Amino acid sequence: MWFEILPGAVIITTLLSVPIYAMYGLDKLMIGNAFRRNMDERFSRVMYQRDFRLTDNPYKMNGLEQIPDEEVKKEEKDPNEDSDDPAIVKKREKERKLREKQLKKEEKLREKQLKEEEKQKKN
Repeated sequence: MWFEILPGAVIITTLLSVPIYAMYGLDKLMIGNAFRRNMDERFSRVMYQRDFRLTDNPYKMNGLEQIPDEEVKKEEKDPNEDSDDPAIVKKREKERKLREKQLKKEEKLREKQLKEEEKQKKN
């Protein structure tokens, strides 16, 4: 009868749905986020690249506050910087952050030295 097909239909439906639900866990393990962004259309790819460039995390919601003003962008831009290649831009941004961290460390060391000198003068 017609109901003899039900066990086979259930098995096939279950097996076809396993990859769909397994991707949730795999994406969570591989990229740290359970949901991928749709890259079917050009606009979606451009928005992915923009979010990655601005915050290094394309899955974080970004508003207008993440986009720097034009004036600030011109001031920060290095005259030797010709390339718009995302890899080069990201590398330069990391180098700039590293330099800032080093400057902060040097400043803290100077403050410690000044405090030690003041203590020695008082004693």
